[in-house]
Amino acid sequence: MYVRIAKVGEALFEGEALSLSVPGTEGDMTILPHHSTLVSALRAGTVRVTTKDDTHAFEIQKGLVEVSENEVIVLV
Repeated sequence: MYVRIAKVGEALFEGEALSLSVPGTEGDMTILPHHSTLVSALRAGTVRVTTKDDTHAFEIQKGLVEVSENEVIVLV
């Protein structure tokens, strides 16, 4: 799946990922390829992106995640 993580004026991550873990307001979520459509608010915590080569972690205060057609956008 293709993942973009961005904040105003800056791209934090962009590329193919095997999984994405986010701190949702209703609990932590792990998003895998071909996940169903989803929009959720995010709370303070760690966003983790696992690629075939590495795991990237980003500390956030709040944000929004949108999953649609094997593409994920995280705005923080």
